[in-house]
Amino acid sequence: MGFHTFDADRAAKLDDPARFRFVSREELLSRLGVAPDSVVADLGSGTGFFTDEVAPHVGTLYAVDVQEVMHDFYREKGAPDTVEFVTADVASLPFDDDHLDAAFSTMTYHEFATDDALAELARVVRPGGSVVVVDWSTSGSGDDGPPLDERFGLGDAVSALESVGFTVSHAETRRETFVCVARR
Repeated sequence: MGFHTFDADRAAKLDDPARFRFVSREELLSRLGVAPDSVVADLGSGTGFFTDEVAPHVGTLYAVDVQEVMHDFYREKGAPDTVEFVTADVASLPFDDDHLDAAFSTMTYHEFATDDALAELARVVRPGGSVVVVDWSTSGSGDDGPPLDERFGLGDAVSALESVGFTVSHAETRRETFVCVARR
């Protein structure tokens, strides 16, 4: 399952407004439950499509991506002042313990969902903080997103988050995706 890296040659596809059909800015902000001074990380930020939507509503937003070239694309189009670029794997985030008020992953969970990455999230998200995952589901048709064998099911994500100490407050399967909201 999963663990591929998005092809940087297709980066322009990440800025397609049609992506809002999977999760809107309003839903993402509502699920995150962040305040204007919050410190948040976008895990697998790519070209900053969803980062741009959350950044104006928080104090600091870390655009975390394993590919520096994605940050280059994002810098070229322009990033809000509240965005800081972090080139790192989710399994080795360069943050202090309990540093983040929240973290989110939009269509990237399948790229990093290892035991080490989830343990790292539990380390860097403060008690009471949230993690929001919107990702491609194994129950989807495969018409959008990665092949079905590179996806996780909602139950897999719930179990993985709970195994590292998060409490899932919302879990929903959709047509092609799932949404999972967890608190530490």
